[in-house]
Amino acid sequence: MASLEGCRCRGASGRANSSILYSILKSDSLGGAEKLQQHAHPHPHPHPTQQQQTTPGHALQKPPSSSSSSSSSSSSTCASALQELRQQQACSCGSTRRRGVLRSPQVTCKAASAVLVKTLRFVKNVPCFRELPEDDQLMLIRSGWAPLLVLGLAQDRVDFDTTETVEPSMLQRILTGGPERHGEAPAAQSRGAAGVSVVDIEAIKAFLKKCWSVDISTKEYAYLKGAVLFNPDLDGLRCLHYIQSLRREAHQALNEHVRLIHREDSTRFAKLLIALSMLRAISPPVVAQLFFRPVIGSVNIEEVLMEMFYGK
Repeated sequence: MASLEGCRCRGASGRANSSILYSILKSDSLGGAEKLQQHAHPHPHPHPTQQQQTTPGHALQKPPSSSSSSSSSSSSTCASALQELRQQQACSCGSTRRRGVLRSPQVTCKAASAVLVKTLRFVKNVPCFRELPEDDQLMLIRSGWAPLLVLGLAQDRVDFDTTETVEPSMLQRILTGGPERHGEAPAAQSRGAAGVSVVDIEAIKAFLKKCWSVDISTKEYAYLKGAVLFNPDLDGLRCLHYIQSLRREAHQALNEHVRLIHREDSTRFAKLLIALSMLRAISPPVVAQLFFRPVIGSVNIEEVLMEMFYGK
């Protein structure tokens, strides 16, 4: 475990930190992970697979630094899309009582587990992450594993089907409740079998469709992972300024890449930012409940993550 003598925050604005983040994201150590896609996801998506193609060597070099301010058209597109997203989230109409479970949990949970393994391997291969104090690493993993996993599901085009279940009303629970009889599952296990809110499932599916509609490339996924991993909005971070600089570098590198490769699309960077905002609205407990509870039961997902990442 590499540790810091104090913190590297005082060098956070220097060129060295920028090159560290840019080099690890540019190399994208998960580039060969596409080999697992044939058996990892149950429903291959028919969208084009341009993001699996290798970007020409001259396009991988970092372009000259430019202003990071977005155009007015990008800003208006982002604002209108965010407003639409809020309206969709606000119109749940009491449907929170509707819950859903995976239609094929064995297949989907296996695919999600494979994506989780690749996600943690990606995090391990980021040098500037391993240089952080262990306390900061733990906080970033706990806050970022779920959005990183869903981002990995989008990159590997893992689709899934759910079937709806109806949560019993309060009256039904009172009439059919009472003391637990022998052979009945504990209350916590019963709640786990009830699935998650249909609204939460639709939020995950909406994010996946958004990524597939934009046709995000492999390099863009890598930059998005960097922006998600280095989350400075957590209380108690020792290297807060350093982590802030790493997120800025991820956003800047993504913006420069989009300007270089997609010059004709002035709204692409705004669309990617909208996808990030949708991703942050997805709850980690929902991800654990939907994709891992059928496999690990009531086991704490964070304990599983620590075992996988640190071998503890």
